[in-house]
Amino acid sequence: MEVIIVKDYEEASQKACEIMLNVVKNNPTANLGLATGSTPIRLYELMREDHKKNGTSYKDIKSFNLDEYFGLDQSHPQSYHYFMCHNLFNELDIDMNNVHVPKGNGNIDEECKAYNQLLEDNPIDIQLLGIGSNGHIGFNEPGTPFDSVTHKVDLKQSTIEDNARLFFNGKIEDVPTQAVSMGIANIMKAKKVLLIASGEGKAKAIQATVEGPKTTDVPASALQDHPDCILVVDEAAASLLKNK
Repeated sequence: MEVIIVKDYEEASQKACEIMLNVVKNNPTANLGLATGSTPIRLYELMREDHKKNGTSYKDIKSFNLDEYFGLDQSHPQSYHYFMCHNLFNELDIDMNNVHVPKGNGNIDEECKAYNQLLEDNPIDIQLLGIGSNGHIGFNEPGTPFDSVTHKVDLKQSTIEDNARLFFNGKIEDVPTQAVSMGIANIMKAKKVLLIASGEGKAKAIQATVEGPKTTDVPASALQDHPDCILVVDEAAASLLKNK
């Protein structure tokens, strides 16, 4: 596990973009594991800017998102499919047939099974992650087994509250209570993992991930065993690390 400490969110996004673009430019048919939430928004903006300025192509790239709320149609403004199109895909030359986000409706068990097969058939070259204040990655909440694969998730109250504040105008009643998420085992199969964390609110989770015991109480701590994992964290998120 490599920890890169930078000044602030902007520098974290710039460094993460450098790492992501290195994969895309060196492997024009790469499979990208992508994330949603507030953390990657600037990274995606930088990727769009690079595409416009430098012509970096995504026409043969495939993308696979970590998760999706269950109960929201793809066209819903708070669905992760909509988020990805709005924040990234609409301004790239990616083939939308190569864009994969778990479905947020239908038979949830069948969707989990189908998505697992998709991941088996398309090994991820780089998996982008954020981290929750409780140490979750994807929607793998504390207590999720490390051998979990794509599964149905009942969201913890802390996650629902975070998402209500950030994305649902504070209306907690509008936040779905379930999601489909890649499991921790799916994430660990990625050839490279890139985790971004910014802000004081992530400091406890980063300290536990990097320096704490490997435990399902902190799902991200599973990354301690990954052979190629890079954490890009700003000074605030790194503030509780003892061995900087």
